[in-house]
Formats: sequence, structure tokens, C-alpha cells
Amino acid sequence: MIMRSLSIITFTALITGLSTANAQADTLRCGSALVSLGDRPFEVERKCGAPVHRDPVGYTLGSYDRREYMIEEWVYGPSNGMLSILRFEGNRLTVIERRRER
Repeated sequence: MIMRSLSIITFTALITGLSTANAQADTLRCGSALVSLGDRPFEVERKCGAPVHRDPVGYTLGSYDRREYMIEEWVYGPSNGMLSILRFEGNRLTVIERRRER
């Protein structure tokens, strides 16, 4: 019985940890402001300032393959040794990646 209780507690802690890690990947803190997936570039720049580097990556097809959308990556940081890489597709923030500076 004790072993089963420990297994349930361990499983619950693991799921909670994974959920927390997922939520952190959806937002980026810039000072007291939060940047979230779906934000537009002008909103991100207003909250975080100009990025250290902007890199046009290419283009992707939108829904139903009727329209091309530009893909652009912005880099912020390093902050505490971490770079924040933001990917915009079609003027919407789609990915927030945190990576240790090499």
C-alpha cells in the first residue's frame, strides 16, 4: 500500500513538472511584461525592445496552401547565460525557445 502511494505521488509530481515546463515555453518575461504565443511583432518589440538579432528564415504556406507567410527569428539576450529565440510566422509569435549560450 505504501509503495502504491509513493508511485502515485511520484507520477503526480512528474506530470505537474511537465505541465509547468510546458507553460513556461509559452511565455517570455521582459521586465514586468509577458510575451505570449500569438503576439504580433510590434507588441513584442514594445514589451521587450529591439532584438539583438533578426534573421529572416524563409517562407511557409498558410492554410489551404493559398498564401505564403514569412518566417523570421528574433534573438534576445543573453540573460543569465540564456538566449531567447522567438519565431514569427505570418506576423504571429509561434515558438519561444530558451537556449543556453554556447
